[in-house]
Amino acid sequence: MTDSELKVIVLKDSGDHRGSSFPVPDGCFEGGFTVRDAHLSTLMPGHVRGNHFHVARRETLLVMSGDRWSLHWDSGEGTKVADRIFDGPSAVVVQVPPHISHALRNDGNLPLHIVGLTDGPYDPAAPDAFPRRVIFQDFTADRPAVK
Repeated sequence: MTDSELKVIVLKDSGDHRGSSFPVPDGCFEGGFTVRDAHLSTLMPGHVRGNHFHVARRETLLVMSGDRWSLHWDSGEGTKVADRIFDGPSAVVVQVPPHISHALRNDGNLPLHIVGLTDGPYDPAAPDAFPRRVIFQDFTADRPAVK
């Protein structure tokens, strides 16, 4: 990932009767992307994660969903916000270069699962994530509880 644009790669399910399996294609971690930090997250229905950008670190998000969700991003400060909607079961790789603000919103009724990988270590004494909203709607107040 050496470009300055966000990239989205929808993965193909090669699973079987045991469940799904989504291989990440060759080339996703080329260009000097060495994983230095990882985090696992869930995103409950009606909530948003992100709305931030990194100055130095590149981030790769592995997103697995059984329902509807959306990705929102800009191309830098003062640029138009773009979005992409995913509906139904999916696994997606999102590659985010520095200075691109990004956010995920769970628009469905099932938890969204996210693995976040960065090419720089997390250091609370020297933060690299800064807020810049690319999505404003967190609509949990008017949603029924997940069953």
